[in-house]
Amino acid sequence: MNIGDLIDRSAIALRVSTANKRQTLAVIAEIAARNFGLDGGDILDALTEREMAGSTGVGHGVAAPHARLDGMERMRGVFVRLEHPVEFDAVDDQPVDLLFALFAPKDAGAEHLRALARVSRLLRQAEVRERLRQARTADAIHAILVREMDAARPSAA
Repeated sequence: MNIGDLIDRSAIALRVSTANKRQTLAVIAEIAARNFGLDGGDILDALTEREMAGSTGVGHGVAAPHARLDGMERMRGVFVRLEHPVEFDAVDDQPVDLLFALFAPKDAGAEHLRALARVSRLLRQAEVRERLRQARTADAIHAILVREMDAARPSAA
């Protein structure tokens, strides 16, 4: 999985202002709908349903919402950085300001889980989180994600 294939610069939003988890998921759904050509309401429903099963707040101000969607041809991502962190029922009870949402086809198998694990590992790194919080443009965020994901990719022996 190449992060450059997973997330387009147009699916990266900075300086987003929301008041709560539901509004944050709605913004992610809106960005995903615009970029993937799917219905925003369906995307929001899928994200909300997944959150009801358990929070995707993984700690350190990070969440990795995800959903499988009808109409998706391949795995795609959305990255959002919030102006002000919101409560997200994260595992460490800390509010969230960095969100990397993953969307997979309804019939996606282990690839979806592998991608989710890679994103989660990447965002556990304090230095990466700090650089993502300091980046000023979508291009800068994209470059950080691509560089770090490539660096974290296991090499073939």
